[in-house]
Amino acid sequence: MPSLDSTFIALADPTRRAILARLACGEATVGELAAPFALAPPTISKHLRMLERAELIEVRKDAQWRRCRLARAPLDDADAWIRQTTGFWQDGLDKLEALARTRGASKAQDDA
Repeated sequence: MPSLDSTFIALADPTRRAILARLACGEATVGELAAPFALAPPTISKHLRMLERAELIEVRKDAQWRRCRLARAPLDDADAWIRQTTGFWQDGLDKLEALARTRGASKAQDDA
């Protein structure tokens, strides 16, 4: 199971995010993934290796082509972590807002 660290490190690069966005539409060859980028083949291969090490993509040989597809599990794990963290912060902000309202109402009564 990949770590959240490896997932977020892989997602930190815009080229890798673009590759994942393309793979969200379906399986593609390495050549198809490389086409939109003005990058040398070794650079694209490096990005794909990083995505594969983070288990965000699966790569298989199909005759002379390497075909890639998106792997959902690490993205689902990252999504769950983000949702949990967002919930924590939202709860804290809601409590802070309620406290500010209470203190504001109290101040208004004192001033009256």
